[in-house]
Amino acid sequence: MNSLLGMQYVISGENKFYGTPTNPQMPSSIPGGSSSGSAVAVAARLVDFAIGTDTTGCVRIPAAFCGILGFRPSHGVISTIGVLPNAQSLDTVGWFARDPSVLHRVGLVLLPLTSVELKRTRRIIFADDLFQLSKAPSQKTAYIIGKAIENLSGYQSLQHMNLCQYIASNVPSLKGFHEKLTQQQNGLSILKALTSVMFSLQGYEFKTNHEEWVKSVKPRLGRGVSERVNAAMNATHDNIKTLYKVRTEMRGAFQHLLKDDGILVIPTVADYPLKLNTEKGFSSEFHDRAFALSSIASISGCCQVAIPLGCHNDCCASISLISAHGVDKFLLNTVLDMYSTLQEQVSVAYALPLLDTNGSMETSELLKEKGNTAFKGRLWNKAVDYYTEAINLNGTNATYYSNRAAAYLELGCFQEAEEDCNMAILHDKKNVKAYLRRGTAREVLLCYKEALKDFQHALVLEPQNKTASLAEKRLRKSTS
Repeated sequence: MNSLLGMQYVISGENKFYGTPTNPQMPSSIPGGSSSGSAVAVAARLVDFAIGTDTTGCVRIPAAFCGILGFRPSHGVISTIGVLPNAQSLDTVGWFARDPSVLHRVGLVLLPLTSVELKRTRRIIFADDLFQLSKAPSQKTAYIIGKAIENLSGYQSLQHMNLCQYIASNVPSLKGFHEKLTQQQNGLSILKALTSVMFSLQGYEFKTNHEEWVKSVKPRLGRGVSERVNAAMNATHDNIKTLYKVRTEMRGAFQHLLKDDGILVIPTVADYPLKLNTEKGFSSEFHDRAFALSSIASISGCCQVAIPLGCHNDCCASISLISAHGVDKFLLNTVLDMYSTLQEQVSVAYALPLLDTNGSMETSELLKEKGNTAFKGRLWNKAVDYYTEAINLNGTNATYYSNRAAAYLELGCFQEAEEDCNMAILHDKKNVKAYLRRGTAREVLLCYKEALKDFQHALVLEPQNKTASLAEKRLRKSTS
């Protein structure tokens, strides 16, 4: 039972009772929990594959920390009969491997028999906002993914999106949890709300399953585990219906986004693994950032695979691919198809001192200049096309989004302009032009209070800006 408690509540892999498995890639760092024993056995080449359990990330996180592949299947597709339940709404049986062909073969055995897998085009979607949370260089990761799919058949051009905005718009029941976290940064607050739902749901089901045992046995537990078990036992869970509603809405939102051909790319973890015996264990920030990313598949029930992507700063880097619920074999086929090409691109990308010195980044700048020329010539549709091409090559450059927003304003596409400014500000919170253009779009859309805030923010960044000053005076009269 102690390992069960570790499975749901600890991601370090440290165990004061039985010792901590040694991370073969980084012996001085934690291996990740709580399926760390399985992950370490695979990473140390003791076995070809190993089984683990993943409720809130305990296959994906140790896979990332140990530099191996880790697969969390769609919720419910692999039977958990015989597995001591943790939280039935989140529990899955996953597995680890070093070789994508082994990962694939294990899946063929464990996953239910289905009809012949049809060949289909793959849509790769890069979650720009989530990579801003990651310590790994996001531009290099986007470069690796983009170059890999260029060299493979059956893949559409890399798409970019703001996933937190999508979740906020398509999971309305999450709003109540989000409003309690308004002091957090925008993107992270959505994920932190989702994490709160995940742990509340887990705590409710854990209490239902094990309250009697915990109260009668009073088990000796590690400090971090003990605190979380006590919190679960003492919680009232008055909002349980809303928790299940969030889970249902997340499933629907991701089925709509990914359908049967979409593959979402996110970081597996936000941070590199902590050193062993870090004082006071891992920080709440480390904990929150790790589970914020793992909560996406846990709540939506989607399948997810963690893929090692070389080393950065002497630590294992890892990305994850997420596909819709039930298309597990499609995702495993994709890993098998992409893996070797991804690893080839890793060696190229990490050899570059800065990503903007390679051809792709130079091309994106050239496209931006072509867009600027078209804009000056009042060819705004053409300008939008050029800026869009630049964004497809480098989706983290705030200027490209801000410039496209200016073109959209000229075309009268105010909603699109506002969305582009959101992306620009996400990547550069000091982009004055983005605030000015978003304020202009919002004013036309009659969102006067929001527009006023944008112009005021622009004045904070650039107090002498005449456009912002005039707009602020005008909107003060409109909102007074």
